[in-house]
Parts: sequence; C-alpha cells; structure tokens
Amino acid sequence: MKKPYDILIFGASYGSLLATKLLLAGHNTRLVCQPAEAALFNQEGAIVRLPVKGRDGLVEVSSRKLPGKLSACTPAEARPDGHDLVVLGMQEPQYRSPGVRELLDAVAKAKLPCMSIMNMPPLPYLARIPGVDAKACRDCYADATVWDGFDPAFMTLCSPDPQAFRPPEEKVNVLQVRLPTNFKSARFASDAHTAILRQLEAGVEASRFDTGTEKIELPVKLKVHESVFVPLAKWAMLLAGNYRCVTQDGIRPIKEAVHGDLEASRAVYNWVVELCTTLGANEKDLVPFEKYAAAAQGLASPSSAARALDAGAPDIERVDRLVQAIAKQKGMTSAAVDEIVRLVDAKLAINRKAKPA
Repeated sequence: MKKPYDILIFGASYGSLLATKLLLAGHNTRLVCQPAEAALFNQEGAIVRLPVKGRDGLVEVSSRKLPGKLSACTPAEARPDGHDLVVLGMQEPQYRSPGVRELLDAVAKAKLPCMSIMNMPPLPYLARIPGVDAKACRDCYADATVWDGFDPAFMTLCSPDPQAFRPPEEKVNVLQVRLPTNFKSARFASDAHTAILRQLEAGVEASRFDTGTEKIELPVKLKVHESVFVPLAKWAMLLAGNYRCVTQDGIRPIKEAVHGDLEASRAVYNWVVELCTTLGANEKDLVPFEKYAAAAQGLASPSSAARALDAGAPDIERVDRLVQAIAKQKGMTSAAVDEIVRLVDAKLAINRKAKPA
C-alpha cells in the first residue's frame, strides 16, 4: 500500500463504521465528537459489531486491533491541516453548532476534498447536479450559510446505505450494524481527489479481518461511481420508508412503514425514482423497489429521524422537504410526499414550541 491516508471524520456514529473499515485497510482516522465521546474513543477505541454471511451471531471488530490508528477530539481541538480527506458524518443540523461551524469553515478554506455520508446532501453537492437550482433549496437546511465557503468541486456525496445503531445498553463507542450494505460514493470533480477514493476503495476491498483463528472478509465496502446520481438512490428509500415512520398517531418501524401498505410505498418510491431519472440519473444508478422492500423486512425499528422527532428534537435532516422542493423545480408534485412533509413539519412545530431551538 502507498503511504496511509490521514482522514478527519465529523461524527462518531456512522463515522466510526467507515473509520473502522478504513483502519482495517491501514489508514488513520480522527473522529470529531463530543468531549466525553472523544475521551472514550481515545481510551477504549471503537467497537463495531456486524453480521457476516455464513457466520452465526455478530463479528466484533475492535479498532485497537487494526493496522490503522484511531484518535478522537472535540471540534475545538480539530485542525484540517495534515489531513488528506474530510468525511462529513454528522446530522445536517449539527453543522451550525458552535465549534463545528468554525471547523467546517476552516475545512472549506483549506480546500480539502470532503466526502459527505449524510442522508442530506450538503448544499455544494447539489450545485454539481445538472438542472438543480441549489440556491432555491436553501430553506430546506437548518442553516444554509455554513456551506457558503465551499467550492462544489471539493465536495462529493456518499450514500450511507448500511443501517447501524448504537445499542442503548452499551457505551457510545459501540456501533451495531443491522444491514451490512455498502457506502456508495460519487466521484469528485477532479481526477486527483477521485484517485484518493479509488485507493480507499481498493484497500477496503482487499482487507481481511483476523478473528484469531482465520482471516475473513468483512461486509460494508466503499464503492466509487462515476455518476453524481448514484448517492441519490437513497432518496427513494428515505421517502418510502424512513420518513413514513412518522404518522399522525406516533412512530412505527421502517418494516411496517414499507410493508403496511406496499402499493402506497411503491408509489412513493417510484415517484422519487422518476424525479431522479428526470434530473438525469440512469436506471442502473438507482435501486429497484423490490430490492429495497426485501431489505426493509429486516428493519424492525423506526428510523433515526422518526426516533429523534419522537424524542422532541427541534430539528432533523429534511430530505423530505428537499426532494419536494427539487421536484417542484421540475414541475412534479406528489400528494403522498406533501403529506409526509406536512406531518414532519407539524411534529417539529410541536417540538419547537416545547423546546425552542
């Protein structure tokens, strides 16, 4: 392998999953997180548990046993210099937080390539999608101004398709993977930055984990694609499943949201797919509804967005509003999507009244 890359990762939940895969490939990662989280990661490392085909139970991977080096710090302690790549793995509303905002601005000024693993594409990425008026989407973001310093050429998007959660009974450095699918990234505008992603992709693909008795291949790969539309495949999944966990009467599991009325789910899903193809996506960039519906059978919990709303969050990522806004730019509307947005808006209004942002 060439010299290991040094990668700065905003966020320690999904961030720790990608970090673990990169550590196994021999690269070094630094997680930016809360002080208590940073202390725990520095003391005990990251622990990721994931299902592996053909094996019973979960395989536990400790970052302390991997070739790459993991460290963690607070936003105030983090510095962009010395890093080859930045990964954005926090929830979109978190980027306006004191300390995080300033670090994000420093990353933009440093002209470092950034790969987002948010469900909500950063505003500069929208500017790379042909036919999308990014300026008209600003009000879909918690604070659009945090993205103003970025050159879109330095931003790419990676669809966080793996489903993972922090088991509530465990310490926050433990992450459990429920659905071990791949991270799917679009290329950068430049060949040089894309070459970094390609090397990371190859390293993750070639890496093997030593269980103590054998070396095994672990799921959850990094896949790099030429098309800017590939990460948008997640939009149909989010609208048909994750956001439809929110109902008038409370929240429900993703499985129930999708399979409770399969034809209604299919209609929402295919409408979002149609929007993506209208923008210029090829059908092969996207995921067929049947494949998603099969995967949703294993998602027995409500989505993280629904759980956050239910817990009183005054802000969540609004991919539902973003899809609605982009569709309107193309003259497309969906009563079902309008209802999703209305329900989320209403719940957020209640939460903000109870706990002003």
